[in-house]
Amino acid sequence: MQEEVFRLLLSKATAEAKAFASRYIKNQLRENNAYRIQLNISEDDPALTQFELYPEDKGTVIEWVDSDTVLSTLLRKGKVPVWIDIAVLEIDRNTTLLSLMCAGRYSGEESQFYYRDSERAPFGVKSPNLPIDYKEGVQFAIPEKRGSLLKRLFRIT
Repeated sequence: MQEEVFRLLLSKATAEAKAFASRYIKNQLRENNAYRIQLNISEDDPALTQFELYPEDKGTVIEWVDSDTVLSTLLRKGKVPVWIDIAVLEIDRNTTLLSLMCAGRYSGEESQFYYRDSERAPFGVKSPNLPIDYKEGVQFAIPEKRGSLLKRLFRIT
């Protein structure tokens, strides 16, 4: 996959995830975006030789990164995770944080991507985390973090 194409897909998926989340949440989403990347959350069989696998990524989480970092992290040798679930996670004063939960299998073949019926494959838009007492049609608030800037500056987890 070419970088320009992946950048456009990320932008489209981000806009769709924010629009979808707006149906569920009370909060006003911020125009600026940041991402929380969870790498290799799938359990992949090493015998799957048609994919590029990165088992060393298991459990890696990278928080509060921009779209350029998403591209440099996920686009490897022209390949990307075969599925990337995107959802609004939280907001701070100026930024909407979106979660990117990624497969551990990488491919450059669109036929191997999930969500091919959308125009944003391999991205799948998901709802924000629903509260335990969620009632259909009733909006809820997502976390608003006040100290997120300090976390980003000092990489505090």
